[in-house]
Amino acid sequence: MARLLSRATITSMYRLLSVGVVLFATSAYVSQTHAGFVNFGTGANQFTMEFVTIGNPGNAPDIAGSPNPAGAVAYEYSMGKFEVSETMINKFNASQSLQITMDTRGLDSPATNVSWNEAARFVNWLNTSTGHAAAYKFTTSDVNDNIELWTLGDAGYDPSNPYRNSLAKYVLPTYNEWYKAAYYNPVDNNYYDFPNGSNTAPAPIFAGNSDNTAVYSFSFSQGPAGVFHTGGVSPYGAQGLGGNVFEWDESSSDLTNNLASDFRGLRGGSWWSDSGRLSRLFRSTAAPTYSQLDIGFRVAMLPDAPVPEPSTLVIGTLFGLGGLLAKRRSMSARSF
Repeated sequence: MARLLSRATITSMYRLLSVGVVLFATSAYVSQTHAGFVNFGTGANQFTMEFVTIGNPGNAPDIAGSPNPAGAVAYEYSMGKFEVSETMINKFNASQSLQITMDTRGLDSPATNVSWNEAARFVNWLNTSTGHAAAYKFTTSDVNDNIELWTLGDAGYDPSNPYRNSLAKYVLPTYNEWYKAAYYNPVDNNYYDFPNGSNTAPAPIFAGNSDNTAVYSFSFSQGPAGVFHTGGVSPYGAQGLGGNVFEWDESSSDLTNNLASDFRGLRGGSWWSDSGRLSRLFRSTAAPTYSQLDIGFRVAMLPDAPVPEPSTLVIGTLFGLGGLLAKRRSMSARSF
């Protein structure tokens, strides 16, 4: 009698563990982003980037902005809360052989005069230095050379976007990712004209963090504010998506991403723009080799890759548990 009870108990445990493994595998397979602080670099060259979550996956596109439609993103992702700063580029330059040139206004100033290609090199380093796949395919050594397209034989090839490797974690935001982070309000599932969740332009400020403000409509000689003082935040909590400096998006001018030399998108306006350039109605473009003292960028973070496959994990673990049970029985140029 005692022996039969022991076998029943073990069998029960086996079934419970099997269910647990399936649940664990399923939950591990769900891709997630992680808002908060991420460290890059090492030692004296370490810096921290803060990200905010852009949720509400599967949102409908906006059909009243530029381009049209825009803003629909099927997945949750994160956006850098601030523009990339000079400090970050300095520490990138000190960490490896490629050297990005930029304006020098101060360590917390946005990194400007950085081309799309240079921004893509920086993003690649964020990936490779943290054990992830490079986002963009460079096959030459000059920091401002154009990328090549990912192709069918490349791991991570995505035919819907040959610019971006699908296995990368850190990227330049697509036009949809940037647009949603700026103009979509998850509270009422609507798009608004400006990145403050309103159809009324934010108030111009020289620098600061007050709600419904942005750094724009000033003289060219003023220059941008520091990245932590670029006005109020978007509904998702990203700062400076309107004004301060134009920001590169990943996508080509025609949105097909099928030509490496095609112009790329620029959004958000700058400190010397009028309010119209901050709005969802304005997207400019420039060559990926082009740089200008009012152009900067920010970084997006994608969900973790779903590995290993749940079926493999479950089957392997069940075989292990089966072995354990058996043993018991016997005794994871710009156009604006």
